Amino acid sequence: MSAQDYDSQLLESVSVRRRRLRDAVLFGGQRQRRTADERLGKAFAGVVIAAVMCAGCVGWSFVSHRVVGGSSSPYGPSTTVPSSPPAETSTDTSSPR
Repeated sequence: MSAQDYDSQLLESVSVRRRRLRDAVLFGGQRQRRTADERLGKAFAGVVIAAVMCAGCVGWSFVSHRVVGGSSSPYGPSTTVPSSPPAETSTDTSSPR
């Protein structure tokens, strides 16, 4: 066995031992519950991240509407419907009065 094989085997065994010790500290004797705990934690983190992103989008929309739009109406810029042009009265100049 060469020296490099021995060194790589030693480094691998040390990394395995460290991973096992870390898992023992984090999860204790309940190794069967580890996967359920990890999934529950990831799901909760996903919900929190989604809520923060939604709040950020709503906040950005509000700020950009206030800065760029400058409208006082919460429903967007007010638009007025143009009234129809006044009816033309027929003023016939050729008719006698």
